Amino acid sequence: MTSAMIDIGANLTHESFQNDFDDVLQRAIDAGISHMMVTGASAEGSRQALDLARRHPQLLSATAGIHPHHAEETTDEVIALLRELSTQTEVRAIGETGLDYFRDFSPRDVQMRSFRAHLALAVETGLPMFLHERDASEDFAAVLSEYRHNLSDVVVHCFTGDAKALRAYRDMDCYIGITGWLCDERRGSHLISLLHDIPVDRLMIETDAPYLMPRTIRPKPKSRRNEPHYLTWVRDKVAEVLGMSPEEIAARTRANAQRFFRLEA
Repeated sequence: MTSAMIDIGANLTHESFQNDFDDVLQRAIDAGISHMMVTGASAEGSRQALDLARRHPQLLSATAGIHPHHAEETTDEVIALLRELSTQTEVRAIGETGLDYFRDFSPRDVQMRSFRAHLALAVETGLPMFLHERDASEDFAAVLSEYRHNLSDVVVHCFTGDAKALRAYRDMDCYIGITGWLCDERRGSHLISLLHDIPVDRLMIETDAPYLMPRTIRPKPKSRRNEPHYLTWVRDKVAEVLGMSPEEIAARTRANAQRFFRLEA
């Protein structure tokens, strides 16, 4: 039997899951997923993530944070809310937070202030960090390095960067989250060689559902909505690239996620 998997990043509060949420969970279970981290990416989304985790405590946990796209939400009041959410046992990490210079939906100085506020909160709470970085690796690494020695564990989720960025994160002992981006021959092929440079004890896998559906899925799904049960395709691609069995990748990434998020084995 294939080893169980943990999806470290699924946006299950997304409206596309409202009508068939229980079916989505069941498909994940059927695919061998034992646990999923529900990403909090806004104030309301973080509340909803906690609510989902409370309703499905064996299967779901949550993060609490403000995505850089929504960085203008990050007020003192919202940080106070995240601090309160972080005291709940279902909330296992601070984030999603970080920098995104690809979309620039929020001004970069606003993103930076939000990122620093989350870093300070993670230092205060001792919780691990669930981080987002796109096209911002130099600023991101510079700021993270200021706080790193006072933080517990850190994961750069949905890693899409280059060798220099990976080296910087590896040197700061960050975990790395790999998504279906690896399965995208149009824009993710550079990750194939970089995968070998990620320490196996710092590697985790995720779907980022409903985004980033693996393009390797066959037969091709009718819906473009990614789901946690498609994590099997990420696992299999990672296994193929590293020359390991899918079972070993599942077991190793599960153990890493359990250690990182302090989940019971």
